[in-house]
Amino acid sequence: MGLTKQYLRYVASAVFGVIGSQKGNIVFVTLRGEKGRYVAVPACEHVFIWDLRKGEKILILQGLKQEVTCLCPSPDGLHLAVGYEDGSIRIFSLLSGEGNVTFNGHKAAITTLKYDQLGGRLASGSKDTDVIVWDVINESGLYRLKGHKDAITQALFLREKNLLVTSGKDTMVKWWDLDTQHCFKTMVGHRTEIWGLVLVSEEKRLITGASDSELRVWDIAYLQEIEDLEEPDPKKIKGSSPGIQDTLEAEDSTFEMDEAPEDRILSCRKAGSIMREGRDRVVNLAVEKTGRILACHGTDSVLELFCILSKEEIKKKMDKKMKKARKKAKLHSCKGEEEDPEVNVEMSLQDEIQRVTNIKTSAKIKSFDLIHSPQGELKAVFLLQNNLVELYSLNPSLPTPQPVRTSRITIGGHRSDVRTLSFSSDNIAVLSAAADSIKIWNRSTLQCIRTMTCEYALCSFFVPGDRQVVIGTKTGKLQLYDLASGNLLETIDAHDGALWSMSLSPDQRGFVTGGADKSVKFWDFELVKDENSTQKRLSVKQTRTLQLDEDVLCVSYSPNQKLLAVSLLDCTVKIFYVDTLKFFLSLYGHKLPVICMDISYDGALIATGSADRNVKIWGLDFGDCHKSLFAHDDSVMYLQFVPKSHLFFTAGKDHKIKQWDADKFEHIQTLEGHHQEIWCLAVSPSGDYVVSSSHDKSLRLWERTREPLILEEEREMEREAEYEESVAKEDQPAVPGETQGDSYFTGKKTIETVKAAERIMEAIELYREETAKMKEHKAICKAAGKEVPLPTNPILMAYGSISPSAYVLEIFKGIRSSELEESLLVLPFSYVPDILKLFNEFIQLGSDVELICRCLFFLLRIHFGQITSNQMLVPVIEKLRETTISKVSQVRDVIGFNMAGLDYLKRECEAKSEVMFFADATSHLEEKKRKRKKREKLILTLT
Repeated sequence: MGLTKQYLRYVASAVFGVIGSQKGNIVFVTLRGEKGRYVAVPACEHVFIWDLRKGEKILILQGLKQEVTCLCPSPDGLHLAVGYEDGSIRIFSLLSGEGNVTFNGHKAAITTLKYDQLGGRLASGSKDTDVIVWDVINESGLYRLKGHKDAITQALFLREKNLLVTSGKDTMVKWWDLDTQHCFKTMVGHRTEIWGLVLVSEEKRLITGASDSELRVWDIAYLQEIEDLEEPDPKKIKGSSPGIQDTLEAEDSTFEMDEAPEDRILSCRKAGSIMREGRDRVVNLAVEKTGRILACHGTDSVLELFCILSKEEIKKKMDKKMKKARKKAKLHSCKGEEEDPEVNVEMSLQDEIQRVTNIKTSAKIKSFDLIHSPQGELKAVFLLQNNLVELYSLNPSLPTPQPVRTSRITIGGHRSDVRTLSFSSDNIAVLSAAADSIKIWNRSTLQCIRTMTCEYALCSFFVPGDRQVVIGTKTGKLQLYDLASGNLLETIDAHDGALWSMSLSPDQRGFVTGGADKSVKFWDFELVKDENSTQKRLSVKQTRTLQLDEDVLCVSYSPNQKLLAVSLLDCTVKIFYVDTLKFFLSLYGHKLPVICMDISYDGALIATGSADRNVKIWGLDFGDCHKSLFAHDDSVMYLQFVPKSHLFFTAGKDHKIKQWDADKFEHIQTLEGHHQEIWCLAVSPSGDYVVSSSHDKSLRLWERTREPLILEEEREMEREAEYEESVAKEDQPAVPGETQGDSYFTGKKTIETVKAAERIMEAIELYREETAKMKEHKAICKAAGKEVPLPTNPILMAYGSISPSAYVLEIFKGIRSSELEESLLVLPFSYVPDILKLFNEFIQLGSDVELICRCLFFLLRIHFGQITSNQMLVPVIEKLRETTISKVSQVRDVIGFNMAGLDYLKRECEAKSEVMFFADATSHLEEKKRKRKKREKLILTLT
């Protein structure tokens, strides 16, 4: 059998051209101790950290495949929680940029992430309607809260109490008691989806934003605080205390549903509404850390800012109002009435929450974040719809605060989708052009070297020599730019409709253009005298025109410059002789128009890609169709041969790039990475690089490696990936006592948890084999009457010749904390008896008591029936009970002792610092006295 044809693998090299993706939110992050300077922005599957002062990207938090949908920095500023499209959450360290913790529990995209005040717990809400609370320190899920009927839009922990409040698109706000993990209150005062939710005024107020132009304000009263302290019995709420009776009546009047009167922990009463200027839905509603500034925006480019007054400020205002009212009343009484009238002043909600100003950005706002600097300045950073980040600052304490734009990040990307890409002849420069600008990028550093304004670009190429570029536009113009100066040299009206395609002639003296005005035009480069200088400059002149019956979509020269292929709107490709413009061949067979095509380097083959999702490979000698390939799941948008080969790349609206062999008609590999339809790609003249652009605003660079790619292996890997995906989509393992579809646990079955379970099974089997061998060995030694050497298992040798039971412990320690429960859940029961016996050993030795207890209690919970009905396991469970109780109390004592020790050290440190403080204060006082004496002496001498 001959050697199979080898190909070289292309791999993803970089993502650039995107400043921030639309799906996620922008957040301020603390880096190097600086606040308000760095922002984290979602960029497709990665997170970019931008320095707002320098406008530079300083850190990339590498994602895997899925798009980022949500960001939340931890309260200590050291970590960033990132939620993804597939429901996974990763926690990255901002110091190292590594994501060590992964949580898998949701089935759909993450919509909200929030830390509690200390940063120990993380609440995540998703489109799958669940809220999960995660333990960040132990890296595991705590519990899943089910109750909403549509996507969760916000989740907030309360600071003082162990409560969580969530809002959803199902028009509900739910209050959860986290001690009992149940929903004790559902607020149904909304008629539309709730998009935002904030707690203000020391958590005594809740503000919600829905699909209309009012922000609803709710007063929260905690019933423990209202209740008379002498009556601890919660039953008293039912009717004894008049204060409570009033609150309950007021509460019932706002359409509240409660589970039972005993369950009431707090009451919510609608306090009123604040009107927004925007008429559409609230997109984001947020309050900055101090709780003083409230901000919200709709689907437009205006952020509205409100100031929430403190109690002192409200009191001052009330006093002022009172004074005015009294004055008025006095005036009235002077005019005729004798008695002193009663003065009543009502405080309205509009007085407590005042409008500050609006910030108008340069484009639609997608998300924003606020930060209050110690100097009293408010900074607002925006991620805009057109791939742009802007920072505004204002001083809210001024009577009329004026927002000022202090910085913006624009250079790193286009404002709209890139429609055309080209490589320079030395493979170093990459041109990308969009609806308003052309950018030239350095391929190795991915820095933008030049930005030039243009009209809506559709096609482009570098003029031979790489000093100038030519752009074809939607209005049918040719634009010629000089790269050194970045100037537009000339604009020529080439076609009456869109100029869809250009092809440089192989002799490099001219090019051909095809447009929507049903004509193909031939152009030559020429040097003309420049009016502004003595030197000549490059220009183009039209030489010939080929008039056709249909719109021209694509043109391509054959490498020997004898033939010209023209794709027309009637779904055919016509081939003409270049010298006489006589018709040579017609390639018909596509059901929809051919959008892209290319001719191979030797002129033997032409490949055409069409909107009917097929790619056809034709011979150029007779126009016969060699093969029709079903290439993509949507239109084929771009097609290009790799130079000096019969391999070609296609890009489709199905977000994929595929490589094909035109001789063997084989699909070689698929390059996945883009999250939206791909518009175009360019292969470098050396064939080592491919760059592609997509509707997700990103440009991606793919690099050819030296790694050979074997088709059979590639297909095998694809099948494996498919299987792994299907494993994760299978039904979750059933747990006795739970209805199907109800998942009490926080995790979900993934390929990692299945692999972890397999590792445990292998370890137990190895332990069984080794113990059996040990018994045999003892019997042999006894029979022989002397020690016989025992062969060691190579796996145990690799771990440093440890015992089989220690190997099992190592495997348990190696499983990720967040995947532990799910791995044990898919483990067959036949392995559980052995595991329980081993656990008894481990706990007696006192090794990893916490981990072992966690596994033990979980196994007991899910296999309770089988374990209790198994007579063999009764003694094991008895032993486990004794050892566990004693060892756990030991561990608890150690922790208690350590805590007490740390407390003591803390007190010592504080006492020391106090002594230091007093010493400093005394020296300051001495200094002051000395200065005063000096001054007095001076005064005396002067007098």
